[in-house]
Amino acid sequence: MSVIQETHLIQRKDSRGSLVAIEGLVDVAFDIKRIYYISGTGTDVRRGCHAHFHLKQMAVCVQGSCRFVLDNGFERVEHLLDNSATGLVIEPMVWHEMYDFSPDCVLLVLADAPYDKADYLHDYGRFIELAQSRAGDVNRLVA
Repeated sequence: MSVIQETHLIQRKDSRGSLVAIEGLVDVAFDIKRIYYISGTGTDVRRGCHAHFHLKQMAVCVQGSCRFVLDNGFERVEHLLDNSATGLVIEPMVWHEMYDFSPDCVLLVLADAPYDKADYLHDYGRFIELAQSRAGDVNRLVA
């Protein structure tokens, strides 16, 4: 599975402006339990720099743009998020970093669970070890 998973959201436009509605289990493949947003971030700041053991998220740049690094332990890719009708799905055990925020960037994140400090993995070396050992476990089960 590709590290980059985009969801294209329906954007309704008319003379009054633009509307994008997001419903859990309809527009995203999970029930939304937490919503937060990041704004006012300097262009030289990196955010994220972690993975989650269980949390699934979708990020949407509702204003401006930012870049993501996504890494599943085997593939590391960079991705520009700059469309308010495009969601970027971040699966569990995907290391993610956000950077190069435009001055007007507002990054909205939808999550399938409330905040849980124990679900965060901040050590990149440990993340790589776990991601690769989990893949080995799956390969042994399938063989």
